[in-house]
Amino acid sequence: MSNPVLSDTGAARAAPVHPTQRKFKRRSKRMKAMLPYLLVAPAVIYLLLITLYPGIFAITQSLYNVKFGPWQWVGLGNYAKLWSDYQFWGALWNTLVMGSISLALQCVIALALAFYAYRDPWVRGWRIIFLVPMLFMPSAVAFIYKLAFLDGRVIADLLMKVGLVDGNIAYQSSTWLSRMILILADVWQWTPFLFIIFVAGLQGQDEEVEEAARLDGASWYAIFFNISLPMMKPIIAVALILRAIDITTMFTNVFIITKGGPAFGTETISYFIYRTGFKFFNFGYASAASVVMLIVTIVIAQSIVKRAFVSARS
Repeated sequence: MSNPVLSDTGAARAAPVHPTQRKFKRRSKRMKAMLPYLLVAPAVIYLLLITLYPGIFAITQSLYNVKFGPWQWVGLGNYAKLWSDYQFWGALWNTLVMGSISLALQCVIALALAFYAYRDPWVRGWRIIFLVPMLFMPSAVAFIYKLAFLDGRVIADLLMKVGLVDGNIAYQSSTWLSRMILILADVWQWTPFLFIIFVAGLQGQDEEVEEAARLDGASWYAIFFNISLPMMKPIIAVALILRAIDITTMFTNVFIITKGGPAFGTETISYFIYRTGFKFFNFGYASAASVVMLIVTIVIAQSIVKRAFVSARS
């Protein structure tokens, strides 16, 4: 004789599912799959509006002679004019020189600070102090350095008191001295940015590899240069690319401290675009310079990052 409980259970299992329930399950699966995309959609749309549209507008504007009045089609005329513009190439060279020196100093200082903050307990306890310069507004830092080197003569007076110089230093009459002020201001404020990334990279490495090297008798410096530093190549490359892209937009310090002088010796590409667009109101020509600078930045950044990741894998 069969058990009625088992018979009822088998009948319940064999009962067909209603079509409405199947449709609801399919919709719930679709909603679960689409939910991540729906959540990030507003941010993606916002980023496209503030990046894609201005980029397309700048490319379109670079093909016209845009001043006050109707746009005049010039095709690649603005780009051809850039090719023979010595001020554009001078601004590009100034950006490359000051950016390279500033980036090299920031990388060395940030690596040294990250090494000691990662190893030395005393330095590790005070590493929050290293982040203070990054908390200042760029305009405030620019005014501080302008006051110290130019308007207030603070640095010159200190050098006179210790007997290193006999009088005031004419920073604005020397291209390299003016560049030095801009480089020091940039290094002082943005080295903490690289410091944070490098410390995070060191803390994320496998401790067992370092422990094995330490048991073999390797010193801290040998471990850092032979193990930690090679493992951090991709991180260093990405961090330097981010800073390099930001350095190409160096504008605040130039605008407040040097105004691009002396004789365009400190004019960066960002200040050249500003001067062309908002002083001479040649917006098409300024857009062409922006497009060229964007292409150069993307090509250099892509090549450096690709080489760094390939070397790290090998």
